Amino acid sequence: MGSFVLLDVGRPTEIEATADHQGVWVNPEDIEATLGWELKPEGLCKDAMCIPVTGHRGFARDGAIQLQALADVLGRPLALSLEEGIAYLGPPLDLYQRTVGELVAPEFALPDSEGRLHSLSEYRGSKVLLAAWASW
Repeated sequence: MGSFVLLDVGRPTEIEATADHQGVWVNPEDIEATLGWELKPEGLCKDAMCIPVTGHRGFARDGAIQLQALADVLGRPLALSLEEGIAYLGPPLDLYQRTVGELVAPEFALPDSEGRLHSLSEYRGSKVLLAAWASW
């Protein structure tokens, strides 16, 4: 596969990846650079927090991390298109559950047609219409 784009809550990063019948495999170094999580003997670690991964079958193999297993461990939804070479890693599910319960949309930022970045927080207190479209 080679080059692959990982969108972390809208922020694109180009990483190296390979795909097979078991999923998409990425380099742990790319995950650390992109998401801040480092694969250590004690698990997947960020700062002082570590999540054990030994019980997750198929998480790592031959020095690579399976992308869907990574999303599962982090509690984040993953949308993936092998044809386009892109994956979107959504916000943590617990954040979604908290914000839905509070009826407050989570913070995000997207570029307009001219490339200027706009965040939802810029429009707090105003009515906002969000339109989404997908080719599938």
